[in-house]
Formats: sequence, C-alpha cells, structure tokens
Amino acid sequence: MSAYDTNNIFAKILRGEIPSHRVYEDEATLAFMDVMPQGEGHVLVLPKAPSRNLFDADPATLPALIATVQKIAVAAKNAFDADGVTVFQFNEAPAGQSVFHLHFHVVPRRAGVPLKPHSGKMEDDAVLAANAEKIRRAL
Repeated sequence: MSAYDTNNIFAKILRGEIPSHRVYEDEATLAFMDVMPQGEGHVLVLPKAPSRNLFDADPATLPALIATVQKIAVAAKNAFDADGVTVFQFNEAPAGQSVFHLHFHVVPRRAGVPLKPHSGKMEDDAVLAANAEKIRRAL
C-alpha cells in the first residue's frame, strides 16, 4: 500500500488551501459538499487525521468519523426531504477510490431517482452553496 500523500486534494481542503462548502466541522472531522455530486445534497465526510483509507486509519479516529457520518446523514435526509440516504466508502483504486484520504459519501435519495454518474462535471458553485446552507440549517 502506498503512503499517505499530504498534498491530496482533501488534505489541501483541510488546510484551507482549496475552498469548499463546509457544512460541519468539529475537532476530529470535516463535512463538505462534493463538487461533483451524484445526487442533490451529496456530502463528503472525512477525518482530520491523515489516513489514506480504512486500511491505515487509526482505529481511535473512527468513532468520531462514524458519528459525524450519522449526523450528516440525518441532516441531509431532513434538508432534502429524502426517502433515504446512501452512504458509501471506497478503499484503493480498484475499489473506486480516487482521492486517497479516508472519506465517506453521504447522498440523500428519493425513490425512483438513480444516482448520477461520477462524470467529472463540477456542480455550479451557487447550487453547492445553497445545498450546504440547507444542510447547515438542518443540523
């Protein structure tokens, strides 16, 4: 397994070097809008502690991370009047991981509406800002 890259995009977001639409932050975790959402209200939740993925994460960081995933899932479901929430997480490129900092995807879902493909098309900044505000209000 490769070493953690301190210059990955999420590490840069954590350091404030790249802007993001943050919806929640505490001493251990950060949640922000995915700029290439697969559904309305798609949020990424990550630990502040550096870890490439689940394989090398310090087990002590996981309780706070999962608690934040749950908090964001509840808020996103309520904010978007969703029927449910999909939570997914990838480990290594063959499994679909493209940013090598441990993170969870939280996507509000409505019955009959499929996930959009992860196409690489960035969402309009104003839409991301509005969606982030909805989730912050639901927290």
